[in-house]
Amino acid sequence: MIDKYGREINYLRVSLTDRCNLRCIYCMPEEGVEKACHEDVLRYEEIIKIVQTAAKLGIKKIRYTGGEPLVLRNIEQLIYETSIIPGIEDIAITTNGISLLEKADDLKKAGLRRVNISLDTLKEDKYRLITRGGDLKKVLQAIEKCISIGLTPVKINTVLLKGINDSEIEDLINLTKDMPVNIRFIELMPIGEGEKLYSDCFLSNDEVIESLDGLIPMVSKEGSTAKLYTRKGYKGTIGFISPLSCKFCASCNRIRLTSVGTIKPCLHSENEINIKEVINDELRLRKVLKDVIFNKPAEHKLNEEGKSESHRKMYEIGG
Repeated sequence: MIDKYGREINYLRVSLTDRCNLRCIYCMPEEGVEKACHEDVLRYEEIIKIVQTAAKLGIKKIRYTGGEPLVLRNIEQLIYETSIIPGIEDIAITTNGISLLEKADDLKKAGLRRVNISLDTLKEDKYRLITRGGDLKKVLQAIEKCISIGLTPVKINTVLLKGINDSEIEDLINLTKDMPVNIRFIELMPIGEGEKLYSDCFLSNDEVIESLDGLIPMVSKEGSTAKLYTRKGYKGTIGFISPLSCKFCASCNRIRLTSVGTIKPCLHSENEINIKEVINDELRLRKVLKDVIFNKPAEHKLNEEGKSESHRKMYEIGG
């Protein structure tokens, strides 16, 4: 379906939960958060109804996020039910990778195509610091596992934090030398916990790109949020996602569904549309989704406002 600015909206990101087994410093408070009430969270069968209707409107790609989606039971069943919906061509998840090693085979059998794995450092002590207790070895093993079974391309998401992990940029890029992975450096956004770190830790991707040698520009896929590069002889790619210094609103092709049943047409907008009461009425659900897609805002105001307008935190939206 085409919105009023001429963009084809074919991508739905679904936050399945606000729960997570890590407490990353730019995402979640150390003490954790008050969990959404069980009765308020969408059930799998409700999510499937929404995806079925969205697919009829032209949604082709689904990404399941969290919080951390792999903390949920029977997520393999949700993946399978999604995979058999006519029109859905691609299913991916974004995960911190802690539980991925043990679940990767079943997820792939269920119909999962690709994974994005969060990884902000290659140093065990720093990983524990950033995640407040995570095990780096589990994540690295999960990356190798996904490559070995064909859950590819594996995309590695690295949030740039000046003074914390910016000294490791070359080390992280070197993962792409011998492994067919796509590392993507993401600018810190002033939303939720990230707002507290923003003034001290923001580092623009433009600065990073200027500091690197031997980058070979690549053509990005239509709708991609990343500016892509590689290096001669490297197996993988190097991407830069710059929602602030070089926002990609003009080609944005996505809407978002939160775990409590609201649609966010823009990550950083305060606007949300509650669709829980129309989930069981396909005609009404279809009309609401059509309206949401058509009226998707032209752009976010991060640069102008200095912070996100969203009332939700990143762990509630899934990025």
